[in-house]
Amino acid sequence: MDQISSYVSRKSGSFPTLMARKSEAYLPVSTKPQSKFRMKALLGHCLYRRVVIWTVVVIVLLSVTLFNPRLTARSRDVLDLVHGAKGDIKDSHHVAEGTGIQKQQGDQAQEQEQEQEEIKEDEEEKKEDEEDELLPETVNGPHWLRYRHLDGYYNGLRALVPFSQYKPEYPKISSTRRTSEPSPTAHHTTPPKPSVYRPEPDYDSDEYQKSYVPVKRCYIDSDKKIPAPDLYAYNGIPQGQPKAAIGSYDVLGIREDVCFDRFGRYGAYGLGYDLEVGGTGEALDTEHEGSETVWENSGRINYEGVDWAEAQESCYRTNEDRFFTGNETRDFELAQAGRRKMDRIAVVIRTYVGFQWTSHALLNFRAMVNELNLRTGGEYDIHFLLHVRDNNAPIWADPATVQNILDVNVPPEFHGLCTLWSEAQMKLYYPGNFGDTFENPSNGDIHGVYRSAHMPLQHFAMMHPEYAHFWNWEMDMRWTGSYYELFDRLGKWGAKQSRLGMWERASKYYIPGLHGTWDNFTELVEHETQQSGKRPILGSVVFTGKSGLEDGDTFLPASCATGSDMKQCGVGEDADLITLNPLFDADESGWVFAGDVTGYDKQYQKPPRRCAIVTASRLSRRLLRVMHEETWRLHHSMFSEMFPPSMALHHGLKAVYAPHPVYLDRRWPQQEIENAFNGGRDHTSGGHGSPFDLTNEHNHKGTSWYYNSEFAGLLWRRWLGYAQMDGRGDNGGRAGEGTKRGGQKEEEDPQNSGRLCLRSMLVHPIKWENPAEHE
Repeated sequence: MDQISSYVSRKSGSFPTLMARKSEAYLPVSTKPQSKFRMKALLGHCLYRRVVIWTVVVIVLLSVTLFNPRLTARSRDVLDLVHGAKGDIKDSHHVAEGTGIQKQQGDQAQEQEQEQEEIKEDEEEKKEDEEDELLPETVNGPHWLRYRHLDGYYNGLRALVPFSQYKPEYPKISSTRRTSEPSPTAHHTTPPKPSVYRPEPDYDSDEYQKSYVPVKRCYIDSDKKIPAPDLYAYNGIPQGQPKAAIGSYDVLGIREDVCFDRFGRYGAYGLGYDLEVGGTGEALDTEHEGSETVWENSGRINYEGVDWAEAQESCYRTNEDRFFTGNETRDFELAQAGRRKMDRIAVVIRTYVGFQWTSHALLNFRAMVNELNLRTGGEYDIHFLLHVRDNNAPIWADPATVQNILDVNVPPEFHGLCTLWSEAQMKLYYPGNFGDTFENPSNGDIHGVYRSAHMPLQHFAMMHPEYAHFWNWEMDMRWTGSYYELFDRLGKWGAKQSRLGMWERASKYYIPGLHGTWDNFTELVEHETQQSGKRPILGSVVFTGKSGLEDGDTFLPASCATGSDMKQCGVGEDADLITLNPLFDADESGWVFAGDVTGYDKQYQKPPRRCAIVTASRLSRRLLRVMHEETWRLHHSMFSEMFPPSMALHHGLKAVYAPHPVYLDRRWPQQEIENAFNGGRDHTSGGHGSPFDLTNEHNHKGTSWYYNSEFAGLLWRRWLGYAQMDGRGDNGGRAGEGTKRGGQKEEEDPQNSGRLCLRSMLVHPIKWENPAEHE
C-alpha cells in the first residue's frame, strides 16, 4: 500500500486551458432602473376621461373574469399557455333539469369566487415567499447573489424520515395545494441503519432467466474468494433536503426515496479503515457512528495487490455467453435463437500524464469497476484513455516506455485498464490537410486534445468492435449513488424516447417545478416550436456544402416509415447520443467556441451545429463511425463538445439530453430558473440569450453540475465529512467566504443531525476532496 500512498501527495501537472483564463468580470451588475407603473396615466385631470376609462376597465375585467374559465382554474401550470393556444377547454357538464341548472350556476359562482380567493392567496403568498427569499437590494453582483442559501442539504442522518413524510425546504408549494404544513425536522438520538442497495435485476429469479442467459458470480481476486461487494443506502431522506430544481428522478427511473452516506457508498472500497489492512486511510478523522454495518457481510476488503483488469476480464469470460460479439453476421444469428443476448458497453475515462491520483480517486474508480462490471456479470468494461503529452514518446513501439509512463502516473491496480495515446499518434491516424477554420479562439492544433478530444475516442472505438456504446467520462466527476443505476437507467430512458420533437426537447432544460410532468413539458415544447414557425427536425438535415457519407444517411428506423404513428418513431431504438446537458443551437449563442468549425467551405455559411457543454456522454458505435468517416475522409472537425451532436444532427441519428437531477444552492424563484437557463432563442438554451454565453455562464456557479460550479465541490466535501467555508457572507456570499461548517466536531455534536446523506446525484467539477490536498 506504500505505492498507493505515494500517489496521494503527488502534485498534478499544469493543464492550461482557455477556460482557466475566464475572469469574474463577466459576472454582471445590473444598473438598469426598474420601470414604474404611473397611475397618473389613468387619472388625468379630465372628469369625462376618467369616467370613460374606468368604465371600460371594469367591463373588461368583469367579462374576462366571468367568461374565461382558464382564469378561474386552480392550475398555475406553465402549460396553461399550451391548452389556451389549442383551445383545449373542456365543456362543463350539462344538467338537463332547470332547477339543476340554476343550482349548478349558483355552485359555479360560489366555486369561482372561492377559487379566485385561493388564487389571490397564492399570489400574495408567492410574493411574500419571493421577498423572503431575497437578500437586500444593496447586494452588488448578479441576480442570484440576492437569493438566500438553502440549508437543508446539510441535514444529516439523525434527520432521516420515510419518503412519505419528507417535506423539502425547496421548492415551496403554495398552501392551497399542500395537504399539510412541513413537518418539523426529525432528530434521532442514534443514526438509522443502512440496507444493502441492489439496483441490478434479480439475476437469480426465474423471470430473468427465462429471458436472459443466467449471470455467474464475479470476484475481485484471482482466487475467487472475494465476491463483488454491495453498497448500502438508507431508506428515506433527511427532512428538509431540497429537491432538484432541474431534471427528475422519476422521469429517468432512478430511485429518489433513498439516500447515501459516505460509508455506505465507499466503505466497501476502502473508506474508513487503515492502509495497513488494505484500506485507504480516508475518513478515519470524520464522524463514523454506525458505519460498521457496511462491513458486516464483506468484511474490510484488502485491496493490496488487486488487479482490476484481470478481475474485469475474468468476469466477462465467465459470462461470455450473455453477450453479442460485435461481429454483425454472428450477432444476427445469435439474435434469432435462444435467450436474449445483450450489448456490451465501454466506459472510457479520460485521464492524462500528470493527473494527481488521490485516495478518493481510487475509491471512485474501484466503485465504477465493481458496480458496472463485476456486479453485472461483465455488462460494462472500464477503460482509462491516458493522454501522453510527450509527442516524442514511442508509446506504440516500446513496451518499456509504456510501462515507465504507467509506473509514474497510474496506481498499479489500474495499469491493465489503460490505453495510451498522444497527439502525434492522432496526426498519423488522421493525416492530411483539414482546410480552413472559421474561428479558432483557443489557437490550438486541430489534432490537439482541447479542440479534438473526440479523435482518440473514435480511434479507440475502431479498435474495439466488441462494444455497442461508449461512455465518455472525466476524472473530476462523482456520482453519490450506484453507477449501474445511473448508466442503466439513462440508456433505457434514451431508448424509450420518440424521435418526434427529439431535438426540440433536448434543447431545453426541464424544470419540474415550473413545467409540471414530462408529458406537460413535451406539450409545452410542441407549442413553443409551433409558435417559432420552425418545422421540427426529423431525420438528417440538408445544408449548402454538405457532403454525404459513403453509405448514405439511412438511419431512420422502420417505426418512422410513412404511414406509421409518428409518436412511436424511434421508440425502442437505442439512442446514438445521450448527453447530460441540453443540446443547444450554437449559432449566435455567445458560446466562446461556437465558430470552431474546420474543413467546411468558407464561401458558405457555417453548417448547422448543436453542442452539449461537458463532454460526458454516451456515443453509439455507429455515431463514432460517422464521426470517424467525417474526420478521415472529409477532413471535417468541430470543437470537442460540438462535434458529436452536430454529426448526429447532420446525419439523422438519435440524440437525447437526459434530464438528470441538478440542484441549486439558493432559493431561485422558478421563473428565474427558466429565464436564466432557457432564456435563449424560442425559450430554449440556444441562440441569443443562451445560458452558455460567456456573459451568462455565471448562472451555473450555484448548480451541482457544470464545469464552473462552485457548489458541487462544497457539497461533495461536506458529504465526505470535511469542514468547509459555507459560502455565506457579505454581498450575497461566494465560495470560500463565510463561516467554516461541517466536519467531525459538528457532525458528532448530539445537537446536530450527523453526517450527510444525499440522494443519487452527479457533481462536477471535483478538483480536490480532502482539504489536505488543497493546502
